[in-house]
Amino acid sequence: MRFRELKISGAFEFTPSVFPDDRGLFVAPYQEAVFVEAVGHPLRVAQTNHSESRRGVVRGLHFADTPPGQAKYVHCPRGRMLDVVVDLRVGSPTFGEWEAVEVSAETFNSVYLAEGLGHALMALEDGTVASYLCSEGFNPKAEHGLHPLSMDLPWPTDVTPLLSPKDAAAPSFAEARDSGLLPSYDECVDWYAKLRS
Repeated sequence: MRFRELKISGAFEFTPSVFPDDRGLFVAPYQEAVFVEAVGHPLRVAQTNHSESRRGVVRGLHFADTPPGQAKYVHCPRGRMLDVVVDLRVGSPTFGEWEAVEVSAETFNSVYLAEGLGHALMALEDGTVASYLCSEGFNPKAEHGLHPLSMDLPWPTDVTPLLSPKDAAAPSFAEARDSGLLPSYDECVDWYAKLRS
């Protein structure tokens, strides 16, 4: 398995080796040793999430109060999706910036995003499945969303984005920033150091 850190600190893409044979194939989309080498600590898995989406569905832009936040390791076992990581950590050198990675069942790649980063995805094919390993369980009081069309994110223009009512009613990036809703970079960095210690 190989990995690369995205331009946003705390976000990585992992791409495993695939072993095909006459029966099919074998692949290990998550490998702890490689993950620890990249991130500096093991991934605590408190919950796994599974979503299936038709083409054009956008899920996100979601984040959680940090600490403890919610780190995510996102894999696509069926279909293709555009996975977008946004730096929502106020005070970060890349605050407000994003990076997008196409994640698919063809490449078996995954995206990891640390606590405090925002996450959104768009299904690029009908029946696209997203599978998430989450460091914390669902906590509705600590989880937030931003309207995924309120930033200049690279959504494909050949399809109309389909949002949930909750995501469509979420505040814009600017509204969340101005209201103090976004996480602090310094608090996130302190949390990462605690996880590595």
